[in-house]
Amino acid sequence: MRLRHYLAVGCLALFGLSAQAETVSGLYQVREPVDGQGTEARAQATGKALETLVLRLTGDPKAAQSPALASLRKDPQQIISQFGFEAGPPETVLVDFDPGSTERALRQAGLALWGNNRPSILGWWLNDSTEGSSLVGDGQNSATPLRRAAQHRGLPLRLPLADLNEQLVATAKNLEGADPAPLRDASERYGADALLAVHASEADGKWQGTWRLWLGEQREQGKVEAADQAALADAVMLAVSARLAPRFVARPGASSVMQVQVQGMTLARYAELGRVLEPYGGRLNQVTGDTLIYQVTGNSDQLRAQLGLAKLQELPAEAPVSQPAQPAADPASPVATQAAVAQPFNGLRFRW
Repeated sequence: MRLRHYLAVGCLALFGLSAQAETVSGLYQVREPVDGQGTEARAQATGKALETLVLRLTGDPKAAQSPALASLRKDPQQIISQFGFEAGPPETVLVDFDPGSTERALRQAGLALWGNNRPSILGWWLNDSTEGSSLVGDGQNSATPLRRAAQHRGLPLRLPLADLNEQLVATAKNLEGADPAPLRDASERYGADALLAVHASEADGKWQGTWRLWLGEQREQGKVEAADQAALADAVMLAVSARLAPRFVARPGASSVMQVQVQGMTLARYAELGRVLEPYGGRLNQVTGDTLIYQVTGNSDQLRAQLGLAKLQELPAEAPVSQPAQPAADPASPVATQAAVAQPFNGLRFRW
């Protein structure tokens, strides 16, 4: 039976995924600086690490203060698998949270989660300082604070090579412009899901940045200020995360049980789809040839956005089939079974 075949070898396919969206590594590992000396300062940093993790997983800045998480805030150790320190300055706590325990605790608190399958972001970042103007490229020292900020906020960030042609394109005018066409043309070879343009400048000892984000046809923008480049990078990534999360996280009360049909399945795609649907409690109900039907719990808009990252195309709903009246039949008879299977699928339909 095809269903048994998929389930028997599904685990093997986890080693051969080729998703368009990107799986965020280190999502449950958090670094936070220790402000001060002694046990109390380290405990405060650990509490801050918990807040950072909850924000990463929910996209909700108020979630960490939920009354349902009071016991977790009082004793974060119940979901911590490993704890350590990194020498400074400043000294930093390095906290590894257990994924299973963390997810259970947050779900029991009534919080919806954003899975680790997230849109890959190509960042065009131009720094203007007293030393001149420079485009941040992959492999440069100036890329370090950007990568750390993206990891801190749970975002998969890619950076361009910043070669001569890209430097000519990534001007302040193009980065702050409303038309992303010049940057999109230069971004094609990187294959990212989203495009982030940031123009950062230094003035009076402080940094400020104007950012724009494009994901498909949707656009977001904003401005942030910070004391230094590292803090500015974190502020930008925090703002970007806050705009992206609502598209993929279904809030409590906005979810419903629904069915999703996906056509064109292969073994590798089966494993990939299971990972994409995991935050929605995806449960495989039926396999017919290369078509799978899942039961999920979520919001249809967020589900469409998540499946779109995996490059699935939505299909129109099946038209109802008009059939002549048939005499009543024994439900166990082959005729009755065939009639039941022939009913049009009532749910979201996609194909690879």
